[in-house]
Amino acid sequence: MGLIHRKEADDSVARLPSPQSSGDEKASFGDGHGPDILDSPETGLHRGLRSRQITMIAIGGAIGTGLIIGTGSALAKAGPLSILISYSIVGFIVYMVMCALGEMATYLPIQSGFTGYAARFCDPALGFSLGYTYWFKYIIVTPNQLTAAALVLQYWVPREKVNPGVFIAVFLVAIILFNYLGIRFFGEIEFWLSSVKVLTIVGLLILSLILVLGGGPDHDRKGFRYWKDPGAMKTLYGTGDTGRFLGLWSTFVTATFAYLGTELVGVTVGEAQNPRRVIPRAIKLTFWRIVVFYVLSVLLIGMLVPYNSPRLAFATKKATTGASASPFVVAMIESGISGLPGFLNACILVFVFSAANSDLYIATRTLYGLAKEGNSAKIFARTDSRGVPIYSLGLSAAIACIAFLNVADDSRKVFTYFVNLVTIFGLLTWISILVTHIYFVKARQAQGIEKHQLAYVAPFGLPGTYFALGFCIVIAIFKNFDVFIHVPDREGGENFDYVNFITGYLGIPLYLGMIFGYKLLNPKSKGWTPTTADLYSGKAAIDREEEEFLANKAAKQGSGRSGGWFYRHFIAWLL
Repeated sequence: MGLIHRKEADDSVARLPSPQSSGDEKASFGDGHGPDILDSPETGLHRGLRSRQITMIAIGGAIGTGLIIGTGSALAKAGPLSILISYSIVGFIVYMVMCALGEMATYLPIQSGFTGYAARFCDPALGFSLGYTYWFKYIIVTPNQLTAAALVLQYWVPREKVNPGVFIAVFLVAIILFNYLGIRFFGEIEFWLSSVKVLTIVGLLILSLILVLGGGPDHDRKGFRYWKDPGAMKTLYGTGDTGRFLGLWSTFVTATFAYLGTELVGVTVGEAQNPRRVIPRAIKLTFWRIVVFYVLSVLLIGMLVPYNSPRLAFATKKATTGASASPFVVAMIESGISGLPGFLNACILVFVFSAANSDLYIATRTLYGLAKEGNSAKIFARTDSRGVPIYSLGLSAAIACIAFLNVADDSRKVFTYFVNLVTIFGLLTWISILVTHIYFVKARQAQGIEKHQLAYVAPFGLPGTYFALGFCIVIAIFKNFDVFIHVPDREGGENFDYVNFITGYLGIPLYLGMIFGYKLLNPKSKGWTPTTADLYSGKAAIDREEEEFLANKAAKQGSGRSGGWFYRHFIAWLL
């Protein structure tokens, strides 16, 4: 019924002239005005990702090193209650971001995703800056995953025996190969890798609950013991409530990093089958994914591992490189399990490989989208016979080689630097999505598009968007507050931590500089008002694609071809 109502409304407004109908304005953001809808053979992608693959890629991409490894640093720094609070608050913010993105993506599922929405609904300069910010994020997060691989492998092979660069090279060649072989091969490989990740995290949660209740080899029913000794909240840079608050705030960076990638659906929406049905379902289940996979994970880890455990790689400056990088592995060792830690480290390597694989894919597609919109060199929009943007892939893969910094520096230190860089780029992406949603809501209200005409509406509306936007801005500004604090025993002896200051805030001037730079180079470019924002261009073609897909799906169901038995019985219920 929703589709029928929406189509009736669409037919009544689709005949209205688009607010941006001149040739000059088309060039300003490109998406939805011909080239992005009708691809030429030389620059066209192949729509080979099935809905089950996109769903699993989205959830698998959000489960990575931030949750499996990064929680260790937050626990060691601030204690179990602090990470529980920060992961819960940031999780709610992420849900608000996903709801905002879902409302726009289901109304107009275009190939360029939220960068196209920013250009069409808000300002072409914002779309330009957001596109490059997102690309910067993924060309940084890809080597970050490779760095995490080297860190995890030190559980078995210390860096003194085998140079980390060897492992980085092996992983890098593998992910380049999988991205080069085409979207169908990539989608199927990533589907099964992501399935392993989901099943692994569910298994970890079950095992952690058993250990908490005393079901481990030591038969020690830990409960909330470590919340009393050494304590629920660790003080940082002070004593009393001030120290506990600073410790709590310091974990918001790690919590934000753990959730990065959840907005992945905004990139894959242009290649999704029946996005107006798939995306709302994914958005609605995002809340439960956050509660189960993230909040419950940090709660159980905080019950199993004390924040002063010497086994945590980030717990003390003198921690050996052989110490486990994951708090889940520490929890097993602390409970007397000797066989599973090695197995879990192998699973974590799958996590890292899958995350690196999908991150390189997103970096490639983002650069490709920028080129298609005229915001990058045309060569990056060219694809081969398999629909792979080979030049975009080549450049993104070449930049991933910065992971070889591990050869000359300590893995933990480089990992921290990458977390800082990626976190600010991720926050700027969320901020841009939220700002775009505000403009979108005002535009559809001004242009007479009612809520019942949308396939999905953000449940908290504009108030939820404004709340999430304010909190994201606060985190972005104060996330690296500790660089300004005098710490006598700081590593290196600096009173001002200039390295973390640069990596923590570099993204902000780059982001703003690209917006104002675009304005200077394109003086005729102006932001859209609620009445001039383009809500219709390309929508009729997308509606026709949806009708054709539903017709083909009905025909296949009529012939009894449903498929996906393993997915429906063992995976889908988790999503």
